[in-house]
Amino acid sequence: MDNPNIRSSHVKRTPTLGGVSFFYTLIFALFFLHNWDKFDEAIYFIPGLTILFIVGLKDDLLVLSPYTKLAAQLAAITFILSNESFRITTLNGFLGIYDIPVYVYYMVGGFMMLTIINAYNLIDGIDGLASIVGIVILVIYTTIFYLTGEYFYVLISLALNGSLIAFLSYNLSSNKKIFMGDTGSLIVGFIISILTLKFLALSPESYNNLPFLLENIPLIAISILIVPLFDTARVFTIRVANKKSPFSPDRNHTHHILLDTFKLSHKQASFIIGGFNLIFVILMIILSSTSYNFYLVLFLITFVVVMAYLFYRFDYSFANIKRKILLRKKVDNIKSEMKKGGGKLIQKKKKN
Repeated sequence: MDNPNIRSSHVKRTPTLGGVSFFYTLIFALFFLHNWDKFDEAIYFIPGLTILFIVGLKDDLLVLSPYTKLAAQLAAITFILSNESFRITTLNGFLGIYDIPVYVYYMVGGFMMLTIINAYNLIDGIDGLASIVGIVILVIYTTIFYLTGEYFYVLISLALNGSLIAFLSYNLSSNKKIFMGDTGSLIVGFIISILTLKFLALSPESYNNLPFLLENIPLIAISILIVPLFDTARVFTIRVANKKSPFSPDRNHTHHILLDTFKLSHKQASFIIGGFNLIFVILMIILSSTSYNFYLVLFLITFVVVMAYLFYRFDYSFANIKRKILLRKKVDNIKSEMKKGGGKLIQKKKKN
């Protein structure tokens, strides 16, 4: 059960084991598809999923240290990186980069998967957000893998998406609410990181049916994950700038600003962020069909900087308003105490 605290967006104790269903759905789907020609790749999913399921479940029940969870994530990632099918051999001319050495793949691939898993985990802060963003991401990957002929990954995406859609109705419920917990967010983040790695590892011929230039593929991957990546980069920057640990919890996340500053409900904030993710991907696909990656990189950097500044101004303005309200309350309390004290003094003088 998750108990409310000062950072929480809920007020009642809530079950946190919604992610258990994700694990069993994926394991069932993998064994159901065991005759598929891609099962030699999928078999590497199972050890990683099992590790993250056990660690996530224990964290939801007992709370583990960040280092224990990090070690589990690294172990799960190792199984995927050890399979040649997921190896990224080229960036297809992105920023002039073609061939990728093996050691660079292991470092960049490992860091990328670790970032995606933790970024997805961090956006699970309000009702519906992680589910809606996950659904958007998986719908996009389902479409991509369908167009590239990777039907095994289409089915894996659909299986997990079905679980998320079913879970969403309970996560948004007022009287049957349940959270996915770390069990769910770690598993979903892990699968999304695998799908991203596979998308980048496809052969150049596989991209022929996709509506964007070959050299823009890394930018498409970033745009698909724009919400978790932007939010994580933003909050980590704020925490480090304030001389705090990047993993120290706070209410500086994008979804918290939408709740606190614009007074949106959980459902409103979640659907707005999920809708933004989908629209941004569509925009990047349209631009990537004709524009060269250098200009798109400039556009992406400019967009991120502008959005970060806007959210900083919103957050800063709201913080100032809160400080003024607190200060006004303190002044009113002092005045009230002074009046009470003055009244008592007058009464004493009258008695004398």
